[in-house]
Amino acid sequence: MDITSLQNPRVKHIVKLREDKRQRQKDGLMLVEGFDEIRLAISAGHTPQTLLTAPELVSRHMDITAAETITVNRAVFERMSYRDHPDGWLAVFPIPRTTLDDLNLSDVPLVILAESVEKPGNLGAMLRTADAARVDAFLLCDPRVDPWNPNVVRASRGALFSVPVVECDNASALKWLSEKKIRILAATPSAETTYSAVDMREPVAIAVGTEDEGLTEFWLSHADVKVRIPMLGMVNSLNVSVSMALIVYEAVRQRGEPPPGAE
Repeated sequence: MDITSLQNPRVKHIVKLREDKRQRQKDGLMLVEGFDEIRLAISAGHTPQTLLTAPELVSRHMDITAAETITVNRAVFERMSYRDHPDGWLAVFPIPRTTLDDLNLSDVPLVILAESVEKPGNLGAMLRTADAARVDAFLLCDPRVDPWNPNVVRASRGALFSVPVVECDNASALKWLSEKKIRILAATPSAETTYSAVDMREPVAIAVGTEDEGLTEFWLSHADVKVRIPMLGMVNSLNVSVSMALIVYEAVRQRGEPPPGAE
């Protein structure tokens, strides 16, 4: 199929998926733009429902199996795109719904628990770290941002598809962690213990909150241990994605190098 009109109903639907959380939730669909992001999603086992390409913009090619393939001109693609410099690749994917019961954990799971994340850029950066550290699961508790927002997809560079992400409420997450016997390590500036002094070689969930408010009392009161990151300058906090990365990679360091063949 070829589309050349900006008034085409399919184009208008794509724009709605880009802009409207309610439309994404209603349809169970999300947009992924960019050659690398689409390729990562497919490599992670996801199949696009619709693939849209603009030959005028495409400089790299790949073979993709999609239920539907549409070719559009540059003007139409730029109307649908959410990037400043589009590369001619855009796909519609089913939203990957994962529940707590769906999660397959390693023998010594490493879990990230992010409470009330509110900025797409932060969530995307956290997901990139989660992918790089090969965490078992990313629990998104009471989020203030839609994880299927195109800006999260872009900031995560597609890691949204390679990391098991579960949206859940605090109570459900706590119950699941308790059942799985996973300790809760809460990051908070008021803690007495520094993060590097805690043994993270056992099943652990690293809990982080918002930059302005931190974790709520719910998680602080249920934490098995509270840790802080030393702040040696005049500012009193780090970006939440940076804080999470420091603690997660301390856990990775403590657990040693990956086993042969894991890389």
